[in-house]
Amino acid sequence: MPTLTLTNIQITPLNAPLGAVVTGLDASQKISPQVILELKQSLRDYHILIFKNQHLNDEQFLNFSFNFGSLFVPPDNIPVLASQPGVTPVIIPVSNVDNGYTGTGELAFHSDHKWTPYPSSGSLLYALEVPSQGGDTSWLNLNLAYESLDQSTKKRIANLQLITYNPFLNKPGEPRRKYREDKTIPLISPVFPHPLVRTHPESGKKILNLDYATEVEVVGLEVQEGKELIKQLRNHLYLYQPQFCYQHKWSVGDIVYWDNQSTLHYRQAFDPDQRRVLKRISLAGSRPF
Repeated sequence: MPTLTLTNIQITPLNAPLGAVVTGLDASQKISPQVILELKQSLRDYHILIFKNQHLNDEQFLNFSFNFGSLFVPPDNIPVLASQPGVTPVIIPVSNVDNGYTGTGELAFHSDHKWTPYPSSGSLLYALEVPSQGGDTSWLNLNLAYESLDQSTKKRIANLQLITYNPFLNKPGEPRRKYREDKTIPLISPVFPHPLVRTHPESGKKILNLDYATEVEVVGLEVQEGKELIKQLRNHLYLYQPQFCYQHKWSVGDIVYWDNQSTLHYRQAFDPDQRRVLKRISLAGSRPF
């Protein structure tokens, strides 16, 4: 089998706040160390990489993902998407058919596994079937979001810790809170405070480590102060969203590899009568600092 080298591939930055397209690469083939390093450095610089026109079986998709790290495995007592007692699938069907996950509705901007002790470093999402309209995925650059804050806000949040509560512990139909106000709610799973301003473990850039809608709590602040601060930061994300985002319209054969440490992602709703079938692999991460 031939080995893909740097002469075979091209990495082209998007005209967007993040993202680059990789062409000339067949993810089913063996890839040279130089190419793997170049791809890792490009992910660090551009936050998401888009691989076009791929044709992979599950084993090939998994082997391609292993070029970038080991698999994310959550603790047994901390459920994530597709968790079953004692096991989480290696390849998760993100699909509205055939017992897949996430349905057809809008998914607010979020990063994966933020409520775990070691959130995933990134994920690869591979498109097999896509609807004719809707179902686009957008990614938001959290380094730009942080850098565009005013200096007083940066100083205020510099050393704060944030707890993100596990959304997969919510009961069906239960109202989704955005801030933990009731301290009497019993904890049925461990919680893990992480920096509200995270340092990227490879680039060293500062990251606003907050999503749009998952329930959170700022450690050490009174409820009202913490709630108002989080609302202010989320308003900042919303207000400047077009300056931070890239929206991807999926094509069959696309693989998007994103840095889960420095981005949020969002999905448009789409017609439930149309099929949307993708597969996701998530990679292990480290303790945020």
